[in-house]
Amino acid sequence: MESKKVLLEYVWLDGYQPEPTLRSKIKITDRYCTNLSEVPEWGFDGSSTQQAEGSSSDCILKPVRLYDSPFESDQIVLCEVYSVSSMAGGIPHNTNTRSRITQDNQKEYWFGFEQEYTLMKNGRPLEWPSDATMYPKEQGDYYCGVGAANIGATGRQIMHEHTANCLKAGVSIHGTNAEVMLGQWEYQVFGRGAKKAADNAWMARYILLRTAEQHGVDVDISPKPIKGDWNGNGMHTNFSNNKMRNEGGEEYIRSLCDKFEPTHMEHIADYGSKNDERLTGLHETQHISKFSYGVSDRGASIRIPMNLTQNNWKGYLEDRRPAGNADPYKVTNRIVTTLES
Repeated sequence: MESKKVLLEYVWLDGYQPEPTLRSKIKITDRYCTNLSEVPEWGFDGSSTQQAEGSSSDCILKPVRLYDSPFESDQIVLCEVYSVSSMAGGIPHNTNTRSRITQDNQKEYWFGFEQEYTLMKNGRPLEWPSDATMYPKEQGDYYCGVGAANIGATGRQIMHEHTANCLKAGVSIHGTNAEVMLGQWEYQVFGRGAKKAADNAWMARYILLRTAEQHGVDVDISPKPIKGDWNGNGMHTNFSNNKMRNEGGEEYIRSLCDKFEPTHMEHIADYGSKNDERLTGLHETQHISKFSYGVSDRGASIRIPMNLTQNNWKGYLEDRRPAGNADPYKVTNRIVTTLES
């Protein structure tokens, strides 16, 4: 009797610029993989993903994290892209931003991403009037809103399905809510260590795209999907190290915040394209050319949460600069590099 076939869904980042997009394909095998070492490397045509020329197009998929699949497949395999197989020495592809993370202490650095996104249908945010000359009522009632007039029906359904799918997959999702603009939502995802946190962030994005796909809805994570007096999409990044969580102190926390000012533009370079459209000094942002921090200040570059100050200055900080389309690998790497400087 033939054994049950297992579907492994390989997921990777392509070479498109300025930000990569997600790709996937399915490999059919004879057994369920109980750990990462059992997952075989695979390959793909890099000339179709901006990662190779047609004359030398083979690229390698190196498995780096294994998730249970909430979809038709059995398991999802998150991969790094290599130019040469690890069996032949292994050379990370130049688009492989994960491989650039050199400081990955899971006990030291923890990250929580607040991923904002806008659900789109026919080029307009979901629940907006179909007539491109018409707009919904102004912002105010939509954030954490309730009722069809404030959030619609399909958006909440997609949000709940995405949350359930992340939990099934083993992604550490910690919350979700309707956001400030109609059709805009947010979820929060967590991880210990720069790589694992960013892995979870990318996998949550993949699961969101697949979930929305089943409803015929697109996902827009660009910094400013709708021009004008409407909030953009950010990926506020909460971070902490051991000393912040366990010792803290106002002097220490402020000294960390001060570290970010000299490297402000280096961070901006890694925090997503077209972020100038979002970081205008309006809509709960600091202007892209300025750096500031403050307690409970959502108009600052870095917010010091009030609960940190009320807990003997122990806890985490929130970097509010990353755009919704930022590469989480670049974000965690840049933050750790600055903290270690």
